[in-house]
Amino acid sequence: MPLGTLDRTPPPFFRQGPSALTKLALCSALALLLMVGDARFQLMSPVRSAFAFVLHPLQRLMLTPVDAWESLAGRFRGAEAAMAAEDKALRQLAQQAERLSRVQQLQAENERLRRLLELRPATSVPSQTAEVLFEAPDPFSRRVVIDRGATQGVMAGSPVINEAGVLGQVTRVYPLSSEVTLLSDREAAIPLLNQRTQMRNAAQGRADGSGMELRFLAANADIKVGDVMTTSGLDGIYPPGLPVAVVAAVERRGDSSFAQVQLAPLANADAARHVLVLQPLDRAQAARKEAEVAAADEAASAAAARASAKAAKKLEKAEKAAPKASGATP
Repeated sequence: MPLGTLDRTPPPFFRQGPSALTKLALCSALALLLMVGDARFQLMSPVRSAFAFVLHPLQRLMLTPVDAWESLAGRFRGAEAAMAAEDKALRQLAQQAERLSRVQQLQAENERLRRLLELRPATSVPSQTAEVLFEAPDPFSRRVVIDRGATQGVMAGSPVINEAGVLGQVTRVYPLSSEVTLLSDREAAIPLLNQRTQMRNAAQGRADGSGMELRFLAANADIKVGDVMTTSGLDGIYPPGLPVAVVAAVERRGDSSFAQVQLAPLANADAARHVLVLQPLDRAQAARKEAEVAAADEAASAAAARASAKAAKKLEKAEKAAPKASGATP
């Protein structure tokens, strides 16, 4: 048989379809389209919430050995360390007793001054406790996951604090858990107030996630190492007066009109175990106004009901007195 008559096409079993470069281009275009759609229209939010809901029991199951080990280690701690902690707590309690009496006196004086100056009273923000489960597995961000979600009433934008100060803000809410973006994250920002100078500024997380920094601060600004920064409350999210950070370093350069100010967060995110989730300040104020309006409407309706009841009684008395008067007339 001549060689030119042989069929050189591969059998159907060895046919491969599109080339690898074509597959790579299609997959890259699809990935880019999904990323743009998710960033612009939040297309993958329901899928992300569903995965978080399904994986939540598995996450808690994987954390069970860690919790058991920590519980066992806590039971076998030395009695000497426990007694030292108890003595320290008793000393702190004795020191805080006097401070508490002074705080109560100052709070009563503050309320009287607010009523005298006709200022609005300080808003009490609702809160709920939560537990930090684990740190989010994203090397490019500083986030932690807590065990409270939409089922427990957590909403996006809620501030998260612990006993030392502000930790961060809830950025993603799932049915049974939530993601908290820490203040040291590069995308986090918070308005601050210098307690010493009462100067307002905004802080943002550093690019390497090691802390915070004040940006666009004038080189001749009155700020120094050790200044305590608290929330200003101007953003309508964080209540005013919460401790946030302390100034760690101030660098002023002659070739720049801005100073580089490094901040160290007061709340240690790595050691945080139990946190407090606050309701955003603007929503707390809106809820308070709604409650005041509802109370006013209820009081007005009650007053109208009492007035109508009195009018009905007067009318009934007048109707009863009318036949007697007509019967007495000759």
